[in-house]
Amino acid sequence: MTDVTGAAADVLHTLFHSDQGGHEQVVLCQDRKSGLKAVIALHSTALGPALGGTRFYPYASEQEAVADALNLARGMSYKNAMAGLDHGGGKAVIIGDPERDKSEELLLAYGRFVASLGGRYVTACDVGTYVADMDVVARECRWTTGRSPENGGAGDSSVLTAFGVYQGMRASAAHLWGDPSLRGRKVGVAGVGKVGHHLVEHLLKEGAEVVITDVRQEAVERIAGRHPAVSRVADTDALIRTEGLDIYAPCALGGALNDDSVPVLTARIVCGAANNQLAHPGVEKDLADRGILYAPDYVVNAGGVIQVADELHGFDFERCKAKAAKIYDTTLAIFARAKEDGIPPAAAADRIAEQRMHEAALDRVH
Repeated sequence: MTDVTGAAADVLHTLFHSDQGGHEQVVLCQDRKSGLKAVIALHSTALGPALGGTRFYPYASEQEAVADALNLARGMSYKNAMAGLDHGGGKAVIIGDPERDKSEELLLAYGRFVASLGGRYVTACDVGTYVADMDVVARECRWTTGRSPENGGAGDSSVLTAFGVYQGMRASAAHLWGDPSLRGRKVGVAGVGKVGHHLVEHLLKEGAEVVITDVRQEAVERIAGRHPAVSRVADTDALIRTEGLDIYAPCALGGALNDDSVPVLTARIVCGAANNQLAHPGVEKDLADRGILYAPDYVVNAGGVIQVADELHGFDFERCKAKAAKIYDTTLAIFARAKEDGIPPAAAADRIAEQRMHEAALDRVH
């Protein structure tokens, strides 16, 4: 079923009527000459200009791309609020295979669309886009972060993303076991790409036992070649069933925590870099019912957005790292709020973020 525009009715229902909607603006972008097809979703600008990365991915359908943009943008509103940033949430997705379809012409066309929003949306890197891509986009759009240092940017934001996840893990360990140390803990990392491989370095440096998997064998081989002590398993299904696993870190695409994975998960803690780890509402309760502590993804993976936001004000790495280190305290505060309210940590984080956005909206009115 479609509406008069040809858009899927379920997408429009999500946008205007569901709890997952409430977005301020959704822009459909097309440049036939370059082959660009993109969706820019702005969930909220209550705290300031929407900030979020650009994902380049071969979606199975345009409807799937729109739905992903909506979900990711909403997640960015909550992430930016919990990170204490003066930014709302937005996200963009470019439909296509980045290995085959990405071109300078396409990225420039995309930059013009972002620029047309006049600063309501600030973009950055995400899955399928890199620092070099943002340098190209920035030629057409000054509201671009995640650029190279040579072009006035902060460079790779995955460094601080991994650092923030590491701080979230330490906070989770402190809450559950009374000690933030990860020494001797068995940690499973699913996805050792841009963020995951930095996280592995933090874990090994502290003395954790690390098990990894990735759909790309070359990523696994890179880690194994550098660190022979790291264990490997065939896939994520094998990883989550690993005997003696203390912590599971999903660091690839979303939906890792679902009706199939949660019942067989051996870890006591879930803390990873992937966005939208909860496949659907209710999974957070399933985790709590099994006694599994979940560190909300948008809280612990906020190190990257902290970095790119700082880029707008003259990037200082040490200042950003100090802000990202506070993810430890924020995570502990969420666990305390969850215990106080008798709700899962994901719900507690949502309440805190929504309160900040609500107060900011009221301040604007008054």
